[in-house]
Amino acid sequence: METTEDRPTGPTGADEAEFMSVARTGDAGGFAMLTERYRRELLVHCYRILASYEDAQDLTQETFLRAWAKRESFQGRASLRTWLYRIATNACLDFLEKRRDRTPVPIELQGAGGSGTEVLYLQPWPGSQPEDPHERAVAKETVELAFIVAVQHLPARQRAVLILRDVLGWPAQRAADTLDLTLASANSALQRARATLREHLPDGRLDWSVRAKDDMSAEERKLVSAYVRAHETLDIDGLTALLRADLRFAMPPQPGVWVGRDETVRGWIEGGFGQGDYTDWRCLTTTANGQPAIAMYLRRPGSPTYEAFAMDVLRIEDGLVAEITTFEGDVFEWFGLPSLLEPR
Repeated sequence: METTEDRPTGPTGADEAEFMSVARTGDAGGFAMLTERYRRELLVHCYRILASYEDAQDLTQETFLRAWAKRESFQGRASLRTWLYRIATNACLDFLEKRRDRTPVPIELQGAGGSGTEVLYLQPWPGSQPEDPHERAVAKETVELAFIVAVQHLPARQRAVLILRDVLGWPAQRAADTLDLTLASANSALQRARATLREHLPDGRLDWSVRAKDDMSAEERKLVSAYVRAHETLDIDGLTALLRADLRFAMPPQPGVWVGRDETVRGWIEGGFGQGDYTDWRCLTTTANGQPAIAMYLRRPGSPTYEAFAMDVLRIEDGLVAEITTFEGDVFEWFGLPSLLEPR
């Protein structure tokens, strides 16, 4: 379980005492020095709640603005880290209260028939993982797209209490106080949230909070290489062979979820893959949300360069691709990827 318990580098409470001194004097530079070290973890916290990298960036900045405005109210009874997390959590809840579009929408499942839901505002997480191997494994599980999407099916306060308790490892009373709930109400919300989460996680992923998996296995790396090779060589049969029969494919923010390998591949071909302007590809591999990701570049006829086109984020199960979530090429910048590639 990931934890936000303090790990001070100096005497206990040194940061808190210094922060109170900074607050009294209005030292903006000192405030920034003390709070900026928490930016990355607050960013991932907001991302888990909101599922949007852009919204998470905005709400992290809003957290620091609120913290500066409230700086004199900090009395050191809680750690500085806890205080900032409380502000960030409530900033996200205020945002969700105003943005009713930040919930999954009902959709018809293409290929499989029936209905389901889709998170159209979903964006990939480009952040690097913590250096500590244990923390890296746990953090990876709780930024995977499957977890992020499942969390979005929870009402806002259930979403927050689940993340505070089960991801950050906060004590029950601290989580309840942060959300202005009674202890009984917070515990009840957590139980409901856990039950709903289990309904929306993929089969076999109910152990998300304890599953440890650092990096891609040799088999997964081989699969990703084959995926890239098949895409660049327009090998439809080879690409199809890498996919599970029950493949799930989505392209947020574009609506539509396809279920089924054959239906999905047929849709790619009907959309032009391997024909006309869509025949000259180059791919770079990266990771998004702790998952394998392929950044795809397309060179159209007459163009001297390959242009950022889309990023496929893969979920691999039992040696095959079980889910592909495709994001538009404008996310490349978040990953430090170029927008253009020269021909080989």
